Amino acid sequence: MTTGVRRRMGVEERRQQLIGVALELFSHRSPDDVSIDEIAAAAGISRPLVYHYFPGKQSLYEAALRRAADELAGRFAERPEGPLGARLLRVMGRFFDFVDEHGPGFSALMRGGPAVGSTTTNAMIDEVRQAAYDQIMAHLGITEPPARLRLVVRSWVSLAESTALIWLDGREIPRAELELQLVHDFAALAAVSAAYDKQMAGVLLRILEDEPADGPFGELVGRLVALVPHAVRVPEQRA
Repeated sequence: MTTGVRRRMGVEERRQQLIGVALELFSHRSPDDVSIDEIAAAAGISRPLVYHYFPGKQSLYEAALRRAADELAGRFAERPEGPLGARLLRVMGRFFDFVDEHGPGFSALMRGGPAVGSTTTNAMIDEVRQAAYDQIMAHLGITEPPARLRLVVRSWVSLAESTALIWLDGREIPRAELELQLVHDFAALAAVSAAYDKQMAGVLLRILEDEPADGPFGELVGRLVALVPHAVRVPEQRA
């Protein structure tokens, strides 16, 4: 009979283990409801040893959020190949994978959780939003975007974030439908802006040129065209 020997971890390895354990617990319950004792038990160490690596729950919480923020930002990375609509749909799929897997942790990151209002947490949130913004701009291939395009992209990133938070409260809309709807929302925001600005009109036309009829943007156009006869009434011309 052999006896298992617990391997002694180095300082950084133990820190990373504790961050992973904390993030896993925060992913299923609100960070406010997770105690240091639970984190210690899940990591197989004593409560005092947790404090040896982190001065308190707040610092461990922020370290876990740092890992979550880095992972979430990475979900927006996508190879710049193929139609934009299909790319955005893949991005939304990975984004909602994260939201689905780390519901409470995602809410804590975006709403602040125990660290609400802290400079550290706010900076992490801004980093995630900036990473998403930069990725979308990279997909559009525009290095000096006009003001209206900057507004469209930042508005869409905020919309995706708030939509995910609301969806987590009850998950009333099928996830796949919501992912597609958010891609359509991007096209709709761009289209409305294009109606007011020639530069945006040029951006929109360039996007649509590469879109197949059976792609996400093509489907949106089809849905809108089907609505037009019922929604638009052309005034009769007087003789």
